[in-house]
Amino acid sequence: MEAVRPQIDGFLVDWVTRETFKREWFFEQRDGNCRLMSSLAVRLSETAPTWGRAVAPIAEWVAQSLWTTACKTARRDQMLPTRLIQRRRSEGRGKEFILDTKRAPHPDKICPGCGTTTRLGRNCPKCGREISREKLIELAKVGRVAAQSAESRRKHSETQRRHEAAKRAWRSSPKPPRLDKATYATKIQPRLAAIPI
Repeated sequence: MEAVRPQIDGFLVDWVTRETFKREWFFEQRDGNCRLMSSLAVRLSETAPTWGRAVAPIAEWVAQSLWTTACKTARRDQMLPTRLIQRRRSEGRGKEFILDTKRAPHPDKICPGCGTTTRLGRNCPKCGREISREKLIELAKVGRVAAQSAESRRKHSETQRRHEAAKRAWRSSPKPPRLDKATYATKIQPRLAAIPI
C-alpha cells in the first residue's frame, strides 16, 4: 500500500497542476450547489482507465485486509485472487509483478487568461495580442527614458555630426555634367512613363 500511494498522489498532483479549469465546466444552482457540465465530465471520463490502474492496487489491498480480519475460519496465509491487477497470476508463473503506472494523457494547452484551448504558445491569439500590446507600451516608456539619458544624447549627436559631414562632402564633390534637369526630362522621364506601377 505504501509503495502505491506515492504513485497515486503523484498522478493526482500532476493532473491538477497541469489542468486549468474553465468557467464553462461548472454550473452553479440557486442554492449554491455546483454541477459539472458535460464538457468536463467527458474530459474526466477520458482519464477513467488511468484512475482504474491507480486505484486497483489499493482496492485489492483493502479487500485482502478485510478478508484476513473478517474470516475467522480462513487460514491467515490464504490469499484472495487479484482480478484487477493480476498479481497472483504473474507470481504463479514465476514472473515478478510490475505495477503498470502509465501516465495520464497530456491535456490540451489552455490559455490562463480566458480558458480557451490554444495550439501554439501559452496564450490564445486574443490574449496574446493584449499582453503584447501592454508589454510594448511598457517597453516604449522604458525606451523613451533611455533615449533621454546623457549617454544616449551624446551618441545621437555624434551620429548626426557624421551624417552632416557626409552630406556636405557629397554636395561639395564635383558632379558629372550629364546629370541635370534637361537630361532627366529628355532621357529618364519618358522611360519612367513606360514602366507599369
